[in-house]
Amino acid sequence: MKAIFLAALAALGFAGSAGAAPPEGRSCALNVEPRTVEYPWMSIARWNEMNDGLKARAAQGDVDVLFLGDSITEMWDRKAWDSRFGKYRAANFGIGGDHTGNVLWRLKNDGMDKLRPKVVVLLIGVNNFGLCNEQPEQVTRGVKAVVAELRALYPDARILLNGILPNGELANDERRAKAKAVNREIAALDDGRHVFFRDYGSRFLQPNGDIAKETMADFLHLTPQAYVTWADAMGPDIETLMRETSTRDKPAR
Repeated sequence: MKAIFLAALAALGFAGSAGAAPPEGRSCALNVEPRTVEYPWMSIARWNEMNDGLKARAAQGDVDVLFLGDSITEMWDRKAWDSRFGKYRAANFGIGGDHTGNVLWRLKNDGMDKLRPKVVVLLIGVNNFGLCNEQPEQVTRGVKAVVAELRALYPDARILLNGILPNGELANDERRAKAKAVNREIAALDDGRHVFFRDYGSRFLQPNGDIAKETMADFLHLTPQAYVTWADAMGPDIETLMRETSTRDKPAR
């Protein structure tokens, strides 16, 4: 599935910079809705099927680390996932092509309130650029709305908010500047208590700032090698947050 998805994106020339504009010029950022646009690599029917599966997973509960996002989250390399997060009750709630409005819809309509994660790992926003042609200020509002919804749903959870990862092959690609603009704004959400912002983007860059195909074959989606890099970067942060929540949850003697 992952190989087919990446091949379809490559055939379309998709790399997070251009795509279908939102219907009637509506913003995706705060437009709380399920998938409404058909893509060659992800039909609405397929989105609904995946969403139903995640809804069923939410109903099961027993999730300590909740990963939430778009295709970059959905396509976690299994080996990297198991080696780093297998010791936790971790669940992957990523769906390819999702923008912030789609994630808001899922949080409000999929029984996600049944979950009680200790840590939420969030990466979202790149599709607001690539598929909705939005500007950094719009994307920033969308990411902030998702974080606010997570805080309301899971007041005791620690949120590991990932900065939007760099995309586009060259260091001077305009997409880099847009992602950095959003990251500067959402970094302010880090309160040291409930929300923890981390920008791991530099780990995926060559010394000159370009992105190698060995890291992102289409200069957007991570290769298995890059998932190891991401897992190694996030692993210590997740472990710290899990340890802190476990300590907090212990009964006083």
